[in-house]
Amino acid sequence: MTRFWIAAAFCAATLPAMAQAPSAQAPSAQAPAGQAPAAQPPLRCAVDGTFAPHAFPALSGGVQGFQIDLFREVARRMGREIVIDSASFSGLIPALNAGRYDFLCAPTTVTPERAASLLFTEGYLFTELQFGIRRGTPPIRAEEDLRGRTISVNKGTPYEAWVNNNRERLNLTLLAFENQPDAVQAVIQGRAYANLSGNTVVRYSASRTPQYIADFILPGTRLHWGTPFRQDSGAMRNRVEDIITCMKRDGTVARLSQQWFGAAPGPDQAEVTEFPGYGPPGLPGHDATPQNPSCS
Repeated sequence: MTRFWIAAAFCAATLPAMAQAPSAQAPSAQAPAGQAPAAQPPLRCAVDGTFAPHAFPALSGGVQGFQIDLFREVARRMGREIVIDSASFSGLIPALNAGRYDFLCAPTTVTPERAASLLFTEGYLFTELQFGIRRGTPPIRAEEDLRGRTISVNKGTPYEAWVNNNRERLNLTLLAFENQPDAVQAVIQGRAYANLSGNTVVRYSASRTPQYIADFILPGTRLHWGTPFRQDSGAMRNRVEDIITCMKRDGTVARLSQQWFGAAPGPDQAEVTEFPGYGPPGLPGHDATPQNPSCS
C-alpha cells in the first residue's frame, strides 16, 4: 500500500505530532480551559491508484486525478488535512469497515447490496457499464455477441458481479485482475475478448492505448458513483454531502469533470444535479431530510 499526503502545506515538525496522534486523542491530552483545542486529525480515505483518470500515478510522485482533486477540495472546505492511501480496490471496503478510513475517495458504484451495509453520499458522477475491445475486433452490438467469450474485469467491482451474474446465461469466462491496466492488457494480448469497466475509465484507457477502443455500453446500467461511509458515520456523510452539493452549485464538480474527462457535463449529469435528501434516492440509507447547506 502506498500512502500520499494531500495538504495545503506541511513541515517536518508535523511528523512527530502525527506519530503521537493516539495519545493526543486521549482525555488526559485535552487542552486546558482558555487554550485553543488541538487541531483535528487528518481525514483518512483511499483510492485504487491505477484507476485512471480518477486516480493514477503522477510523474512527480504520488497520485493525481479527478478523485484526488475532488476530495482535496472537500477537505479544504471542511478545514481538515487529508491522507489518501492507494491500494487494490478489492480491499478498500473491508478496510473501511475495519475502521482504517473515514470514507473512501475511490469512485464507488452505489448498488442496492452495497447501500444495505454502507452509507453513501448522492452521486457526484453517473457511471455506466461499458466494454472495451481490441482494435479490429467486430463491434459488440448486443449482449448475445458476448456468448462464449472471456471478459476481463477489475476484481471486487460491479463489473465482476455482472459477469458472474450472467456467466451461465451467456457462457462467459471471467478474468479478474487486481487493477484496471492489467484487465486492459488482457484484451490487447488476446487473453480476453473484452474488458468491462466504468464508461469514464474505458474511454480514458482508449484515449491512451491505440490498440484498445471503447465499445458497447450495457443498457440500463446508469448508477451513482458516490462516497461510502460506515453506517455509524451518518453525521460525517451528511457533512461531506453538503460540501459536494455546494461544489455542484458553484461549478467546481463540473469544472473538474471537464478537466479530467475532456467534456463539459450535460444538464442531466450528476455533476450538476442536486438530489433530494442525503444519499442516492430510493436506496437503503437515504435520508429524506432536506439539504440546506451553508455555501460560502
